[in-house]
Amino acid sequence: MALASVAVALGMAMMLYKRVKAAETGNATMNKIADQIQRGAKSFLKVEYTYLAVFVAVFSAILLIVFSVITNRADNTEGVRMAANFIAGAALSALAGWIGMVVATDANVRVTNAADKGGMSSALRLAFSAGAVMGFIVVGLGLLGISCFYLLMTLGNPFPNDVTGQLGRKFAVQMLSGFGFGASSIALFARVAGGIYTKAADVGADLVGKVEAGIPEDDPRNPAVIADNVGDNVGDVAGMGADLFESFVGSIIAAATLANGDNVLIALPFWIAGVGVLCSSIGFFFVSTKDNASQKELLSALHKGTTSASILVLGGSAGVIGGLFGQEGDSYGWYVFACIVIGLICGILIGEATEFFTSYSFTPVQSITNAGITGPATVIIQGLGIGMLSTFPTVFLIVLTILGCNALAGQYGIALAAVGMLSTLGITLATDAYGPVADNAGGIAEMADLDAGVRATTDALDALGNTTAATGKGFAIGSAVLTSLSLLVAFRDAAGILPGALDIMDPVVMAGVLFGAMLPYLFAALTMLSVRKAAGSIILEVRRQFSEIPGIMEGTAEADSDRCIEISTVSSLQEMILPGLWAILAPMCVGFTIGPKCLTGMLGGAISSGMMLAIMMSNAGGAWDNSKKYIEIEGACGGKGTETHKACVVGDTVGDPFKDTSGPALNILIKLMSMISLVMAPLIYQNGDWDNWYFGIIPIVLLIVGSYICYVLYWKNIADITAPVGKAKDEEEKA
Repeated sequence: MALASVAVALGMAMMLYKRVKAAETGNATMNKIADQIQRGAKSFLKVEYTYLAVFVAVFSAILLIVFSVITNRADNTEGVRMAANFIAGAALSALAGWIGMVVATDANVRVTNAADKGGMSSALRLAFSAGAVMGFIVVGLGLLGISCFYLLMTLGNPFPNDVTGQLGRKFAVQMLSGFGFGASSIALFARVAGGIYTKAADVGADLVGKVEAGIPEDDPRNPAVIADNVGDNVGDVAGMGADLFESFVGSIIAAATLANGDNVLIALPFWIAGVGVLCSSIGFFFVSTKDNASQKELLSALHKGTTSASILVLGGSAGVIGGLFGQEGDSYGWYVFACIVIGLICGILIGEATEFFTSYSFTPVQSITNAGITGPATVIIQGLGIGMLSTFPTVFLIVLTILGCNALAGQYGIALAAVGMLSTLGITLATDAYGPVADNAGGIAEMADLDAGVRATTDALDALGNTTAATGKGFAIGSAVLTSLSLLVAFRDAAGILPGALDIMDPVVMAGVLFGAMLPYLFAALTMLSVRKAAGSIILEVRRQFSEIPGIMEGTAEADSDRCIEISTVSSLQEMILPGLWAILAPMCVGFTIGPKCLTGMLGGAISSGMMLAIMMSNAGGAWDNSKKYIEIEGACGGKGTETHKACVVGDTVGDPFKDTSGPALNILIKLMSMISLVMAPLIYQNGDWDNWYFGIIPIVLLIVGSYICYVLYWKNIADITAPVGKAKDEEEKA
């Protein structure tokens, strides 16, 4: 079933990519701009993947050595298996991001041309097709990789006396944690680096171009515009693809781990994911709209696809449950089915709640726009309030899901709810990934000086993309919490912690909770400060070009876009190291030094605070962005160029790193730390507090030394935002 679904997913991706490539590309100017964007995106990802290849090589060697040394099994293959899974997870995650970037950069100019020649309906279909390629590639590669490696891990059973095969299956699933670790690591770095890149360029382009110089968004005179469009692809497409690849495989790994070696329960999440792929491919064909559609009508068009896919998943899941459980265990099977239903419904309702708080069709975003009448400060205050308020419905739904699934089928039921929520990822990711394509299409329309009606069409699609992107992030955060909770339970069992041994009043556990609750704030702070620093360099560079290049404002001289691309690339790759270092080494420091109980508390604290912060930042950022779009598209509060519009541009600028850098990276953070803990569980099995504390010295020293090096090289002069510009100038003078 799984391999058949893989064939369908990859076949759909190939068919849709051919549809995208067959579309017309427009005039020479449009193609020149699109080529610049694609070259910049490929250049960035090549450099980023070179850095990450070194990371993968080092960590796979560590896993090979450590797990080869500690294993007591006769065949002694645990190290090879864990390292192979880690490399495969990392490689497929990176591949998903690369393919998504290529498709998006091929599609953007074609969507511009479709908006020009065919109108909104044609542009939506083409942009959505490009997003669907990303969706089906992610689920296809994810299901292919995890299915094949589970089968490979069952070969050469290291338990020769295991008559039932249960121990061998548990061992095979345990090895898959390495696959999840590799996928999570690449997802984190891709999200952070891509997010810093895109928001540095976006903030610099908006503040100097729109606010200071008073020129339109995506004006070709602005040297940061091409870098901004490149950033949409490396952050919002490649980073997002790696992110949701990791979410998809992580949910399956969590459920399979909690199956405790039961063959049927291990198979079930693979089958549900396969059914979801098939249903998503059918749901894709339900998406269509008319020209001059309103935001509500556009949202309704996308909802037709996701809703139909969800309904089909319910029917398909019921058939799978009936086939796998039969008559003997049918009562538990239907309890599990109820958990899948709850997960699907929870995902849909989270999307609806997020849409309410981030679409300008509803009161919350309109209230932010109205707050702009009194200036940017009140826009910020209102946006923060809306973002904080938006945590209530999502948290309420997740709590109900956890309680309901636990009552029905225990921890395994909670894990299956996450699988159910992500089962339609093929089409839900399409609704998210199409947004950056529409955004790029609008930029190309502006820079190619096409008719204003073309930009109006792409702006409407872009505003819809802001809402669907926020919805997708809420969806990803909700599934991340359920998956992380399941991984936490799996870690507790794998580390040999008895259920009654954990007490929240235990100072060791509480210390872990407090430390874990702090980590998402530290991580968000590091990424926000990185965006500010990189954006400051872009701002100075754009100002320099405006003042020093004669004729640039008159349009008679060409802006130096390559300089801004260079600054964004260097800054983002430097700044991704420190947050990644803390995300990977913090669980090791706590687990090896203090013990598994403290690490369990740390993970619980990180999941709780990380969820709240991620929801608030993602929704506040989306709301700020669409409050600006409400003015630009609907002409609210006097339309473009007014003081209210400028105030909302400031709000959007603050919201950019909220929604596209820090917020979406937090759900990866909590899953990555949970997956790392599960990988290291055999190394700290049944350790008491402070047992073998000296093993923790190694990750602690690495964290301290690494943080100090990053501080000296990149953070010591964080107030000095001129460094990248000065470096670029020096290199130019030497050349």
